Amino acid sequence: MKAAILYKNKKPLVLAELEIPDKLEVGQVLVKIFYSGICGAQINEIDGTKGKDHYLPHLLGHEGSGIVQKIGPGVSTVKIGDHVVLHWRKSDGIQSLTPKYKLNGKIINAGWVTTFNEKAIVSENRLTVIPKNFDMKLAPLFGCAVTTAFGVVNNDAKIKIGESVIIYGLGGVGLNIIQAASMVSAYPIIGIDIKKNKLLMGKKFGLTHGLLGKSKSLNEKIKKILKNDFADIVIDTTGNSKIIEEAYKLTSPNGKTILVGVPKKNDNISIYSLPLHFDKTLSGSHGGNSKPDHDIPKFIRLINAGKMSLQKIITHEFKLKDINKAIKLFRTGTAGRIIIKTNDDI
Repeated sequence: MKAAILYKNKKPLVLAELEIPDKLEVGQVLVKIFYSGICGAQINEIDGTKGKDHYLPHLLGHEGSGIVQKIGPGVSTVKIGDHVVLHWRKSDGIQSLTPKYKLNGKIINAGWVTTFNEKAIVSENRLTVIPKNFDMKLAPLFGCAVTTAFGVVNNDAKIKIGESVIIYGLGGVGLNIIQAASMVSAYPIIGIDIKKNKLLMGKKFGLTHGLLGKSKSLNEKIKKILKNDFADIVIDTTGNSKIIEEAYKLTSPNGKTILVGVPKKNDNISIYSLPLHFDKTLSGSHGGNSKPDHDIPKFIRLINAGKMSLQKIITHEFKLKDINKAIKLFRTGTAGRIIIKTNDDI
């Protein structure tokens, strides 16, 4: 199978033909992948944001869609022919051993799920079955962007009707946070991004006020929208330490600051912590504490009922051979969600 391999941090991925193990271990599932999303987590892996990468060379990608081709011993939640979402959050089923692919006799590492490849051996608990008539191109968004965003709103923030929300960074996760906040009747919903087109996209998903991140007197503009008050919920998806500090300052004394983006290692933040001893909270989100097997069917029902949409979140599509071009575009911050088509025969 063809796959994109990370050999060195901060270097382009390398496409190569890998050997797939003949035998599946307990809990392993062979999936033919059709589409993959690109998430900020992959950029962090490429850049070594969290520190030294001890698993190089290895495969990447943690949100995708595909069809089950083969199942290993003990697998009970999926069967051959099922259409599935590949996701990084644990769900029902066995957690298997990670696969060991080979290239010229050498091991190429992979985690429990990878999606920058034509096929993947995936742990059973990283797969969720979806209806066969659901659009496979949209399905990868359930692997991270949608489940994380809606989980942030429902599980981390627990936004109530009429609560004010600020969202920093309007990428795939940020746009879905807007949509989820709108669905629970938050107001106002203020989005901040350095790209004007992202603000325009946000308006399509329920953003009530969009502000450019580099505009002068940004905090004063935010306070004016809030009637000189603080926000009930402030969510950061950028991982920028300076933005996190501003997000915390704009959060009300009994409000919540929620961090979705991951700062670089040693990129420390400085805050006045006394309010944390009372009712103010500052917390990091781990995928919105989502449970894919339970959450994804709910989102599909909402989409089929016309109460939720993913159509306009995907802005670009590339083939696997152009993965580095897609990553380059992702880094510009101008795109919504970028989709990689890994197989043509769908």
